[in-house]
Amino acid sequence: MIVSSKGRYALRVMLALANRTEDGYIPLKELAQQEQISQKYLESIMTLLSKADLVDASHGKKGGYRLNKPVEEYTVASILNLTEGGLSTVGCDHDCNRSECCATRPMWQGLDELVQNYFQNITLADLLKNKP
Repeated sequence: MIVSSKGRYALRVMLALANRTEDGYIPLKELAQQEQISQKYLESIMTLLSKADLVDASHGKKGGYRLNKPVEEYTVASILNLTEGGLSTVGCDHDCNRSECCATRPMWQGLDELVQNYFQNITLADLLKNKP
């Protein structure tokens, strides 16, 4: 499994917001500069996060983004599932014409469960504890 830049950047910006919950709305430009991410690329990520209700967006002079839940309620799995379209480790799925007879399928399903459970058990609050 390879996590794309979209997933990695989404995690970074969610952590940046988590680290600044007391600051209210953080402007996109400020987030982009802080995280060294293209403002245009970050805008597409923030739109995705906003539509999924992971962040709250405010427009206008004092606008920006903020988390809309406590940091303990955000899991890495919820963010990566959204940005990556899932956490599958291989391209096996139910559409495969060999899914019913594939001897390796249960192994891949087990690995997918391990990955999902691993990321489901890490919150933004956990990651904030580990920051340098």
